[in-house]
Amino acid sequence: MNLFSDIRAVVIASLDAMVAEGVLPEGLDFANVAVEPPRDAAHGDMATNAAMVLAKPAKKNPREIAEALAGKLMVDARVALAEVAGPGFLNLRLETGVWAGVVQGALESGTAFGRSDMGAGRKVNVEYVSANPTGPLHVGHTRGAVFGDALASLLDYAGYDVTREYYINDGGAQVDVLARSVYLRYLEAHGQDVAFEDGTYPGDYLVAVGEALKAKVGDAFVGKGEDVWLEDVREFSTDAMMELIRADLASLGVEMDVFYSEKSLYGTGQIEAAIADLKGKDLIYRGTLEPPKGKVPEDWEPREQILFRSTAHGDDVDRPIQKSDGAWTYFAPDIAYHYDKVQRGFDELIDVFGADHGGYVKRMKAAVSALSDGRVPLDIKLTQLVRLFKNGEPFKMSKRAGTFVTLRDVVDLVGADVTRFVMLTRKQDAPLDFDFAKVLEQSKDNPVFYVQYAHARVCSVLRKAQAEGWNTSDAVLAKVDLSGNTHEAELKLATKLAEWPRLVEIAARTNEPHRIAFYLYELAGELHALWNRGNDVPELRFLQDSESASLPKIALARATAIVISAGLGILGVAPAEEMR
Repeated sequence: MNLFSDIRAVVIASLDAMVAEGVLPEGLDFANVAVEPPRDAAHGDMATNAAMVLAKPAKKNPREIAEALAGKLMVDARVALAEVAGPGFLNLRLETGVWAGVVQGALESGTAFGRSDMGAGRKVNVEYVSANPTGPLHVGHTRGAVFGDALASLLDYAGYDVTREYYINDGGAQVDVLARSVYLRYLEAHGQDVAFEDGTYPGDYLVAVGEALKAKVGDAFVGKGEDVWLEDVREFSTDAMMELIRADLASLGVEMDVFYSEKSLYGTGQIEAAIADLKGKDLIYRGTLEPPKGKVPEDWEPREQILFRSTAHGDDVDRPIQKSDGAWTYFAPDIAYHYDKVQRGFDELIDVFGADHGGYVKRMKAAVSALSDGRVPLDIKLTQLVRLFKNGEPFKMSKRAGTFVTLRDVVDLVGADVTRFVMLTRKQDAPLDFDFAKVLEQSKDNPVFYVQYAHARVCSVLRKAQAEGWNTSDAVLAKVDLSGNTHEAELKLATKLAEWPRLVEIAARTNEPHRIAFYLYELAGELHALWNRGNDVPELRFLQDSESASLPKIALARATAIVISAGLGILGVAPAEEMR
């Protein structure tokens, strides 16, 4: 049930009738006609921009269109009033019985209320985290992990067929550095004194890996050159780090469908196949690039190279894919990886990168556009930094990783639910301040507590009602007469519930799961406002003197809890049944 879509359908049908009657010309495009909440709730329950967007192509005064449309809409039994405002906006007020239908719809559908078929089963690949397998995940990875996981859940809720994917960057020089660092810990496990040179990984998390290597191979690698042990230690170390990363993700409630190894692209012909595909489209050539302005990237050479004509697909400059010595640039395996995604039949691709990958956006979009002949869109979401505070002051935690605060440090301190919700209280491309004191504070200023408290309050009401012997099952509540829920505070809560299905589709369409967190905070606010009004107006309390008087109030509260539970489910947060 999507009330906004239903009313928009009425608007479109009315516009079609106006075309048939000659009031509007034929051939108008109604795609940009919207029905949405008005900016000022005092103006009504909904508003449509129909007259404003159609006035120019129809060559008519927008107020003239709005007034004709208002007359058509008033015929619908759900529309109590249609008022023209300003130059041609049309504000709608709905009959109070409509809101009862929203509450009943939520009770009948349960957490499926708001689910959408918008995605129509389209296959979407969401790649996120994809950290180098050289150590535990840090707090920056945490934000990307939460964002990507919530986005995947949101898209699933909106009817997409979603694959969660982690790209293991195990094909570059960093895994050799990892192997050398583990080897030092291995020697340490054999009682030797070692020194970690610049560029190695000194974190204590590798101590156990060195000891495990000793347990596996004994002293076979002691005193031996890299030619003997590097390949074996590299594989052993990467496997150990991926086991650690999987455990870190699990502590946050993140499970991947696919772990894809970069190393699998080398020596298998996959990079060559991707480049051959581009070459067949006349997008690969030999040339020399001009030196870039500003910082010179590692893959630039002032000599002839093999280049990808990425400017043909929207990039600023063409990009090197093979160096003059025949070695692949960092970009080449990324092209091959995305070529594989396209070949796997995904309809849409989403990559979640850290803010330091901004320079990769245009080139990757160009590559996917070229590889898919423009068929598969790629959306790249950049997640900004997380700044740690405590009581408003910069907070420095002990760093078990040696150089950074880990994901596990944060989860151990505040829990997975708090971590996930807080990470979604800002849009992902804006910096996030994570205050360890604030996120555990029991106040309206803490959105985690505020939303969880709303759900817990409803659970408390249900427990008390059940203690009275009242049947408060969703099936029973869905059949209750709600016509008495007419107070302004009750209607505001029901009106907010009606926005949920629309909000889901908007958030999914824009790939912005933070909208869910914002909405839940607003919905919780309406529940708390109604609860507080009950302190002064006894007839608004959810529990009245009798079962018959209480059930309509409880039905509204329970519908609110259903939506909060569904929204928290998308965010990967368990709803609280009581607050301690």
